[in-house]
Amino acid sequence: MRKSWLRRRIVGALALFALALCAGQAKAQQYPARPITFVVAFAPGGVADTLARLIAHELEPRLGQSIVVENRPGAGGNIAAGVVSRAAADGYTLLVTTTALAINLTLHKHNQFAADDFKTVAIAASSPEALVANPSNPAKNLAELVKAARGKSINFGSAGVGSGSHIEAEYFFKKIAKISAVHIPYQGGAPAISALMGNQIDVLATTLGGAAAAQIKAGKLIGLGIAGAERAAIVPNVPTYRELGFPEFQAASWVGIFAPAKCDPAIVNKLNAVVEVVIKDAAVQNRLKAIGFDPINGSPAEADSYFRSEVAKWGEMVNALGLSID
Repeated sequence: MRKSWLRRRIVGALALFALALCAGQAKAQQYPARPITFVVAFAPGGVADTLARLIAHELEPRLGQSIVVENRPGAGGNIAAGVVSRAAADGYTLLVTTTALAINLTLHKHNQFAADDFKTVAIAASSPEALVANPSNPAKNLAELVKAARGKSINFGSAGVGSGSHIEAEYFFKKIAKISAVHIPYQGGAPAISALMGNQIDVLATTLGGAAAAQIKAGKLIGLGIAGAERAAIVPNVPTYRELGFPEFQAASWVGIFAPAKCDPAIVNKLNAVVEVVIKDAAVQNRLKAIGFDPINGSPAEADSYFRSEVAKWGEMVNALGLSID
């Protein structure tokens, strides 16, 4: 009797699982049936916004629905992340953000969300962090800067406290190069670059992609080094940290797409597959590389694994520096 009862329970459970699987597949086939919203964690004109609009434009004809880009800046990206973490998990509200999401999970002590509140749809592109200087700076690369800074203090700017550029530069100076460096935050990348061009700061920590690469190419700034595995095609003359004697350190800023945690895996897989097609498009790759970003491909599992490794990596740096935002 007991064996018969167990057999019926197992058969029933398998039937329910099969029904749920079929329902999920049917829902994914019908998706999307209405417009999708990209909630961008930063203001218009920034890297996250630029890539969100590029991807949205390419996704629309492939999905057969419009994509509304809604900018929700504030709290270093946390406002948008909070909005999406609490949104309906139906695939129609997606977060487009940067490395800030991985950083903030440790940096901010009172987050209203956790890593497990999101499903990683895709990590679309990344750009290495860099240190740049005014051409009048006697140091022409990172090794020369570190040597010149021994026994004295230098200052470095970034686009705000708690940004990836701020954290990676402070960690590099204090924990790896072991030199004294004072951080000077600015309200955005444009004023930070203006300060550097006006010799108001010694060096600038910034993501290579966007304005920094353009200014280096124009000869208005010099690249002291990039924290990437290899040199960037957009500025091939700028050496990597590894080439300059610091092989143990790499850091990059990426742009990713996330769904609420309970979003149907079939929908996440469908979104990932279409984003993959977009990212592999030659024209899109050329546009990304032209602004200093490298396209990234990968399954949802690979993207999520990368995201979680970034949470751990940036969390280690934040804790080592004793940084905290309440």
